[in-house]
Amino acid sequence: MKKSPGNERAETLDTLFAGRLKILQKKDGYRFSIDALLLARFVQPRRTDRVIDLGTGCGVIPLILLFRREAQKVIGVEIQPALAEIARRNAALNRFVNRFPIWEKDLKTLRPKSGQGNFDLVLTNPPYRKVGSGRVNPEGEKAVARHELNATLTDVLRTASFLLKPRGRLCLIYPASRAPELIQAIGRFHLEPKRLQFVHSHHQDKARLLLVEARKEGRAQAQVLPPFFLYESTGESTPEAQALFR
Repeated sequence: MKKSPGNERAETLDTLFAGRLKILQKKDGYRFSIDALLLARFVQPRRTDRVIDLGTGCGVIPLILLFRREAQKVIGVEIQPALAEIARRNAALNRFVNRFPIWEKDLKTLRPKSGQGNFDLVLTNPPYRKVGSGRVNPEGEKAVARHELNATLTDVLRTASFLLKPRGRLCLIYPASRAPELIQAIGRFHLEPKRLQFVHSHHQDKARLLLVEARKEGRAQAQVLPPFFLYESTGESTPEAQALFR
């Protein structure tokens, strides 16, 4: 990990894909995790898709999709001004300014601006924890990203359903322990799960995360993919997990 030129702002400059993708992050604020890399691997955008990322943070998921040339343009939505600014700087750092615009907005207020049914693909790595479940991080950015302080799962799904065209797709990652709640909530907003993949730390462990692709007004038929494992029995990362960074 390298320190960024703006180290006076307590930032780091991290890289992916052998240093070819550069990502500024706050040293002590919210930082992306492997969850974002898993979601970036899971989505299958078409080059012509209009894509929006709800809660983009530093912009890591759109940056990966643009770097891999899997998307032509991705809009990032971020309510926290400091994170929105870092996402803009990351777009400039990687020469994606015109392809990665940032909307500094509360996702719950997006609908009047963006219009109904304008997007082919909505991405989101929503807060995992309900308010009152577990300790809320005293660091503000981390608290908003991890707990449903500014937006609940229902808020995210309602906005996603509004933004999507008929047959448009929502891709998200969520705790496997909350899978029943997630699937039930998805159905309330005219979304049908189409692809599901559970993520495990080790082969013998219970599922830790669930990746879901849901289609608006789709048929009730889903494909459950083989599980994704992060670590071998030796403790080393699996080849599939290593590929997330390469």
